[in-house]
Formats: sequence, structure tokens, C-alpha cells
Amino acid sequence: MRIIMVFFTAIFGVVISSAPLIAQQKTEKVCQEEWRANKAANQAKGITEQAYVTKCRMGSSMAPAPAASAPSKATTTGAAPATAGAYQYKTEAQAKARCRSGTVVWSNLESKIYHFAGNKDYGHTQNGAYMCEADATKEGMRAAENEKRP
Repeated sequence: MRIIMVFFTAIFGVVISSAPLIAQQKTEKVCQEEWRANKAANQAKGITEQAYVTKCRMGSSMAPAPAASAPSKATTTGAAPATAGAYQYKTEAQAKARCRSGTVVWSNLESKIYHFAGNKDYGHTQNGAYMCEADATKEGMRAAENEKRP
């Protein structure tokens, strides 16, 4: 009986100590999006997508900097944004990596109005970018009227 108790205690310890590592592991899709967002820089450094994704999934600190560290000024339509503000991202995943627990919004760069997820304009205005709500507010943007925070 004592051996069984020691065995289960050891198993429990291993599971508890590895839980933070499992929780931090990124999905393959997120890692691929990060690599593609910085494709030119990664290729210039000789980093293949497969190698990046492997290191990214392992949570390796040797993985190249994720896309969130280098804000993108591109929009979903490929046109230049109306402003050259920082922390504007082409994909929602990039913005989520920066915001962490904050709210990601879709900012219309021309009207300076942002939309929350679930709104019909979220990710669909012609000249916009994904941003953290806090960053959008710092750049003088405001939430759309009659729109509720998720």
C-alpha cells in the first residue's frame, strides 16, 4: 500500500510541475503565422519555416523573435495604413501575442474607431489592423458607439 501511495505521489508531482510548460506551448498554426509574418527576416537569417515551428512549439528561447515583437504596418487589404502607428498587426494571433490577457480589437485606421470581436466590422473594414485595446486608445482611437465589450 505504501509503494502505491509513493508511486501516485510521484506521478502527481510530475504532472503538477509540467503543467506550466504544457500551458505555454503554442499550437503549430500560431507558430506558422508568426513565421509567415516575419518571413523575409526569417529567410534572411536562414531560418526555415519547419525549424522555426519546431523551436516555437517547444517553447525554445532560441526561436527567433515572434511577430509580436515587430509590429506590422500592413493591413488586410495590403494598402498602407492611414497612420504609421505602432502595434498594428495583420493577424489576430499576432495581436493576441502582444496583448496577452488584454482585449484585441479591430481598428479602422481612417476613422480612428475600433470594433470588438463579434461585431460585423471586426476584421473587415478596408483600412484597418488588429491592435490591443490599450494601444488603440493610446493612439487616440475610440470604441464604436452602441458596441459592447465582449
